[in-house]
Amino acid sequence: MNKPFEILKKSIAVVLFTAMLFSCTNDSKEVRDFLAEKNLPIGVAKDAYHVYKDSGRITSKLITPQLNDFSNRKNHPYNEFPKGVKIINYENDGKDSVTVVGDYALSYAKTSISELRGNVVVVNHTDKMKLETDQLFWDQKNKYFFSEKPFVLTKLTDSTFTKGTGFESREDLTKWVSKNITGDLITNEDEL
Repeated sequence: MNKPFEILKKSIAVVLFTAMLFSCTNDSKEVRDFLAEKNLPIGVAKDAYHVYKDSGRITSKLITPQLNDFSNRKNHPYNEFPKGVKIINYENDGKDSVTVVGDYALSYAKTSISELRGNVVVVNHTDKMKLETDQLFWDQKNKYFFSEKPFVLTKLTDSTFTKGTGFESREDLTKWVSKNITGDLITNEDEL
């Protein structure tokens, strides 16, 4: 007589547990709002490797150890790269023309402005130019870099360099402007 009672008790427990599991559903909007309120990302990607294509052609690659997706923010959705990022832009028949590396980055979706911090290095492989700074803003719509921090711009073909504070240029490091140059500046008379 004790055995049927045990079976009935276990059956009731299984039915209640199953009902409890199916009753625990959340609206995805509620979950996004909760994560935004607690300042938590809506998603986290580890060892992300993202390839961007245009008309079947690879235009750039993004490589990062960690990507935090905060696209659930109403006013300023963004992505955070807390462990660094490497971006390779491909042009000129598939050659990598510009590589951008930084220890930390934020990329804002609405404005298409990204901020890179810590050991920021930009290399134009085609023109053999390298920019080094601690902070760089990247306007992706206008394809433009700017910084108010100290920088070093090196011409890799002959190792000449320019140091200064405050820098602006196209994203391929051409047509650059410096606010405060320090040290020697070597130029050709033809360029003046």
